[in-house]
Amino acid sequence: MIKQLYQLSPETVDFPDPELALDEPDGLLAIGGDLSVERIKNAYNTGIFPWFSDYEPIMWWSPSMRGVIELNEFHVSRSLKKHLKRFPVRVTINHAFAHVINACREQRIDAEGTWITEQMMHAYIEAHHQGLAHSLEIWHQDELVAGLYGIMQNGIFCGESMFHQVSNGSKLAMWALVNWLKKHQAHFIDCQLENPYLITLGAKVIPRREFLTRLKLAHSYVPKKDMWQPQELINIYD
Repeated sequence: MIKQLYQLSPETVDFPDPELALDEPDGLLAIGGDLSVERIKNAYNTGIFPWFSDYEPIMWWSPSMRGVIELNEFHVSRSLKKHLKRFPVRVTINHAFAHVINACREQRIDAEGTWITEQMMHAYIEAHHQGLAHSLEIWHQDELVAGLYGIMQNGIFCGESMFHQVSNGSKLAMWALVNWLKKHQAHFIDCQLENPYLITLGAKVIPRREFLTRLKLAHSYVPKKDMWQPQELINIYD
């Protein structure tokens, strides 16, 4: 296959075959288009995600190796279980999406910059309003102390970012998410890119072709209608 960087047309939300993504930089497939909900929906449905910084064009990626967490391989340490007993929390779904995505942005922007631009924030908040993007929140004494957000259309939760303001907050959020997805017979979590922190939680990498095959198989997944209704998750750590 001849690989080239594709310029997306504003007339359609279609993408080229993800297998045509560049080898260098790894996974870059296309630039341009917009961040409309329909385009975002189609991107994730075909194994593609946006990732760019301020003052850059919108860039769309499908890396050659994909970071994933198998739900049954998520690692919960003894120390995390002990921590939960000493630090009880309340877990909610879709109670504070805008707060979560803004906290994810603010946690990184001062130290290292962030790909969660104002444009991205507005796009994903709109995707949330249309039932495509979801958040999970961790509360302690009525204070939001950690959370994460991502996209889920089929049986795969595509994690975008997380934040924490207390020790182990992100781990508690991931643990709750894994248990919630298990409860609803979901497939796995798409981490997009691996990093050392996710590896400690049980993440691994699989080839793009395997990921795309599993993504297609997941298209038959039908979630319960109330899966992402705003709610408190009772006994989610049991």
